[in-house]
Amino acid sequence: MPLPALRATRPAWLTPRVARTEILAGLVVALALIPEVISFSVLAGVDPRVGLFASFTTAVVIAFTGGRPAMISAAAGAIALVIAPLVASHGVEHLIAAVILGGVVQILLGLAGFARLMRFIPRSVMVGFVNSLAILILSAQLTHLVDVPWLVYPMVAAGLAIIYLFPRLTTAVPAPLVAIVALTGLAVAAGLDLPGVGDEGRLPDGLPSLVLPDVPLTWETLRIITPYALAIAFVGLMEWLMTAKLVDDITDSHSDKTRETWGQGVANVVTGFFGGMGGCAMIGQTMINVKTAGARTRLSTFLAGVFLLVLVVALGDVVAAIPMAALVAVMIFVSLTTFDWHSLRTLPRMPRSETAVMVSTVAVVVATSNLAVGVGVGVLVACVLFARRVAHLVEVTATTDGRGRRVYAVRGALFFASSNDLVYQFDYAGDPAEVVVDLSGAQVWDASTVAALDAVTHRYATRGKQVQIVGLDEQSAVRFARHTGRLG
Repeated sequence: MPLPALRATRPAWLTPRVARTEILAGLVVALALIPEVISFSVLAGVDPRVGLFASFTTAVVIAFTGGRPAMISAAAGAIALVIAPLVASHGVEHLIAAVILGGVVQILLGLAGFARLMRFIPRSVMVGFVNSLAILILSAQLTHLVDVPWLVYPMVAAGLAIIYLFPRLTTAVPAPLVAIVALTGLAVAAGLDLPGVGDEGRLPDGLPSLVLPDVPLTWETLRIITPYALAIAFVGLMEWLMTAKLVDDITDSHSDKTRETWGQGVANVVTGFFGGMGGCAMIGQTMINVKTAGARTRLSTFLAGVFLLVLVVALGDVVAAIPMAALVAVMIFVSLTTFDWHSLRTLPRMPRSETAVMVSTVAVVVATSNLAVGVGVGVLVACVLFARRVAHLVEVTATTDGRGRRVYAVRGALFFASSNDLVYQFDYAGDPAEVVVDLSGAQVWDASTVAALDAVTHRYATRGKQVQIVGLDEQSAVRFARHTGRLG
């Protein structure tokens, strides 16, 4: 085969330039993952090894099974919040069982098409999701900036300066990696007494091994773990799918959300059998990988997991010496670049309903530190405001035809919100004996509307008047025929 043909069939990540970008991105992400995962492990009430090993297995497995290349998955704060009560009440063994069951639920949801629900998430919720993510990333760094030696502050400033200025010299090496290496070298060479990664928790000194949850196989065990398994499944999927959509927008590419759904389930099942705490999308690290380091393929995700394991097991002493100031500088940079500043400039021109959705999403996320809950509330607010807006688009006009009948022409979408007031649009006492309700310009969407039309017919009937409903389109006619007279 000629050389040009070989190049044409070679995978994109095998080119030297792309491979270098992916490798360095994976290294930067691994370094940024370690302190966060340790802190999430502490939050969940488990040994740091449980979170670190979970991050390794999740990242490596999802690199093969996931539907969104370059997205980073690991042991995350959202999962830590969900599982903490289970660990406190029943221990790590029940946690492992819940993670495995949660992964099975995710696989089933993926096969059932759960990912298609993403189409119902409006843009205002996405903007709120991104902005609240940036706020959470920034606020998470405050613990590393309070009650610390004064040298931490100039080190963070120096790290930010390197990250912002180094790309002016070259983009061959990610600026965050340069900042981490430079500040670590300075701290070690000068003997600076600064908080380091090693202060966050004990790093593992061995490889993960295959385990089975030591729990009784009883209905009682299932009753205990099922609520937590469902929470792991739904919270994880919400964060995974939202992050995948965000990466789609950043990279101007499309991902397979269905594959991502069941693929993350497979990752959680594998993680559970290796004694991990479960995982989901790590949004901050994904932003480092995609937006800061420029990664675009599965190689960076796979190497993030591999580098993480190598760093904490083989190079634990070196990693422990990395000053937290360097990683704080990286995460501050990520938060500032993640925030959608354009959304603030367009606020005066946005409809108030859109602004309310975005603000409610941000407020709930910041208050609960849970992105999935915030997105759920944002979608709920958007649905309520949309229903309220559409409800006012129904119009009823009254005329009299040549036969002396009163004709009411109804226009608009008729559903529970818009049809509730429909019964008050008619003159039951003053209308003639024959009334026509013309629905040629309307659509009947639910049983509530059929019930409202039945109420109209009944009110006329009690006065000895006859109502004829005409103009139903095919679907509306089927829905009307199925429910009319049967709703009480």
